[in-house]
Amino acid sequence: MKLFMASLATETNSFSPIPTGWSGFREHLHTKSASRGEAGLYAAAVTVWRQRAEALGWEVAEGLATYAQPAGPTVREVYETMRDDILDDLRAAMPVDVVLMSMHGAMIAQGYDDCEGDMMARMREIVGPDATIGLELDPHCHLTEQMLDNATAIICYKEYPHVDVVERAQELFTVCADAAAGETRPVMRDYDCRMMAMYHTPFEPVRSYVDRMSAMEGKNGVLSVSLVHGFPWGDNPRCGTRTLVITDGDPDLAQQRAQELGAELWQMRGQLRTFPGMDEGLDRAVALSQGPVVLADFADNAGGGAPSDSTFVLRAALDRGLTDIAFGTFWDPVLVGMCMDAGVGAEMQVRIGGKIGPMSGDPVDLNVTVRGIARDAVQHLGTAAMNMGDCVWLESDGLHVIVNTRRTQTFHPEAFENTGMDLTGMKYIVVKSSQHFYDGFAPIAAEVIHLGTPGAITPDFTIVPFTKRDGNYWPKIENPFA
Repeated sequence: MKLFMASLATETNSFSPIPTGWSGFREHLHTKSASRGEAGLYAAAVTVWRQRAEALGWEVAEGLATYAQPAGPTVREVYETMRDDILDDLRAAMPVDVVLMSMHGAMIAQGYDDCEGDMMARMREIVGPDATIGLELDPHCHLTEQMLDNATAIICYKEYPHVDVVERAQELFTVCADAAAGETRPVMRDYDCRMMAMYHTPFEPVRSYVDRMSAMEGKNGVLSVSLVHGFPWGDNPRCGTRTLVITDGDPDLAQQRAQELGAELWQMRGQLRTFPGMDEGLDRAVALSQGPVVLADFADNAGGGAPSDSTFVLRAALDRGLTDIAFGTFWDPVLVGMCMDAGVGAEMQVRIGGKIGPMSGDPVDLNVTVRGIARDAVQHLGTAAMNMGDCVWLESDGLHVIVNTRRTQTFHPEAFENTGMDLTGMKYIVVKSSQHFYDGFAPIAAEVIHLGTPGAITPDFTIVPFTKRDGNYWPKIENPFA
């Protein structure tokens, strides 16, 4: 057997003011040897696939692996150049038996609403109808007909936060290896749940739902089950929640199971988590006697395309006079450079946040002391190492702020601790993340509160200004099936 594998990923927020270009992809991961020890979410899958393939004695050809932090649509020339690079390497590797791709599923480029579907169709044209094509996706994807028509098997991460990338890569390899050997004949069917929501898997009722999905796999002809959460800020006609089932040669069973799971999710909609507004959430935090309380600045999550420099929560904390409160991370390479030049112990007047646009709020001026510096800092999401760039810890009368050079969401307490900050002394920790922080911060938190903050990805799905997705979805429509 011969395997070709590659990775091309970003999550596109159609309404973000930040374009996704060459600097975005080259900042995080851009290599043709990612499986040889590179860090990050989109190196993890190709690393697993090389290990599995070589253990079976397969020949492996590896193309580009690259990832950009979510932002606005990818510049057309950038997408086409990277896509064609991967396709050229696939042609050079032919003939191949299996193609495995790690992508996000919500990548939009100028002129392309569905980059993953475009890639699948072009790969299928090269390898022909008999080769096996597997696609691993983030569940915050747009599951399109073009993807389904051209891939043999599509598997999404099951967990949110996404701590199961490696496990799903293993699963996809197994499904595709069995198919290539003629042992199974994967058939995929999906179901439109007509919902737009956040499905946080550590919490009920979603925890039990995902466990029931997993328990279906490997039994009675069902090979794999995925819940496609959808990415609500991507302007794609297929944006929204879908269930996806892969069976062994039985399309009717796949459709039946997908519809049953979709109907079950629809019945759970009233039990899904809601988010208190910023002021209500801060009131709850202040009322708690024990800390630290971890507060998620949901709408300024760089992982959803937000700038990671909004000041709404920072300003509210100042207005309330809160102290022993830590914020992270604000993206500002210029400010980081100034503080590093000044050095630890320097006292400075600085302007924090509010730089990218209206959804960042107004800048906040503070007199600060530089308390810590970390160069080339790393934080973890599960076992995946995520680069933060250089970081500085600034303190102003009991208010602590982490500022960094690489736009990224906050995954782990390491984002603060890298600079020497001790979180055990904090009453409140404000993280710029929607959910990926949970796995790292829940063990140290007295309570976790997700704030429905203003910003680039505010969690009110009734007001997303779609132009390509119709409005027939819950909660915008009470009964979109009527």
